[in-house]
Amino acid sequence: MNLTRRHFTALAGAALLATPAIRAGAQTAEITLKLGHLANEQNGWHLASLKFAEEVAKLTEGRVAVEVFPNESLGKEVDLINGMQLGTADMTITGESLQNWAPMAALLAVPYAYNSLEQMDEVASGDIGKQIEAEILAKAQVRPLTYFARGPRNLTSNREIVTPDDLQNLRLRVPNVPLFVNVWQALGAAPTPMAFGEVFTSLQNGTIDAQENPLALIESANFNEVQKFVNKTEHVRSWIYLTISELSWGRLSEADREAVMQAAATAQTTERELFLADEARLEQSLKDKGMTFVDSDKAAFAAKAKDAVLQNVSPEIKPVVEELFATQG
Repeated sequence: MNLTRRHFTALAGAALLATPAIRAGAQTAEITLKLGHLANEQNGWHLASLKFAEEVAKLTEGRVAVEVFPNESLGKEVDLINGMQLGTADMTITGESLQNWAPMAALLAVPYAYNSLEQMDEVASGDIGKQIEAEILAKAQVRPLTYFARGPRNLTSNREIVTPDDLQNLRLRVPNVPLFVNVWQALGAAPTPMAFGEVFTSLQNGTIDAQENPLALIESANFNEVQKFVNKTEHVRSWIYLTISELSWGRLSEADREAVMQAAATAQTTERELFLADEARLEQSLKDKGMTFVDSDKAAFAAKAKDAVLQNVSPEIKPVVEELFATQG
């Protein structure tokens, strides 16, 4: 563990040290790309984004600079996607929210469709993943450069949630994703779509009772201060894309496009190293901060969720979802 922590710290330190140079370089670069995302400075997505920026600057010999803005400081996710379509924003990290434009993006986060990280990787990097990326580009005018893994989503609350029966009337924040809203409603909760930046205050003042996210975002958002339990529902395994506006992509030369893609591949490797090292640390950290982990009945959730998923996915992706479920036996 000490070696892992030192490795994480070294990567984080190197990336953070690179930030002033990257931003200073933006003053002399021919093209400056602004990358905004919702995570904080300690999150693996942010550290991988800084690595991406460092690599872009190096591989383009300073022609292209990337400035990274965490904590929704450039705007909320959907606002950034809209900006990327209009040419007022360059880059963001986004996933299933893209299904509002490209229905196949719902496959990034189908409840209980992927029962392991390895199975998820096979789909994301295979033919299905390529189809998803092509539709996102065609319909949202947003180009996926690479993808990052996410830890399974778990449900936090102030009461234990062991089975779906425990969800009755639970006011649960979910992202503005129709599949999530419909499935949680079918499971018995009262889902409420809400921007991520509003969740902490809404939990604090009692507007909502619960939320669901990977451990990394549970920790970085300090939900331990307003939630007692992490219920290990592990209801979604998913990935998320590092994306660039197609308008911004069009400003790059062919050589610089190749450099950006190479930098994105390096960023993916960095993020995966951080992700794997961090999952165990995150659970212990949240326990140390007072949260209790509950072994929810995943089989019961999965059985009920699968019916609800198939009833609520769009016709465009239903055959693929049925195939994914079938491969699990």
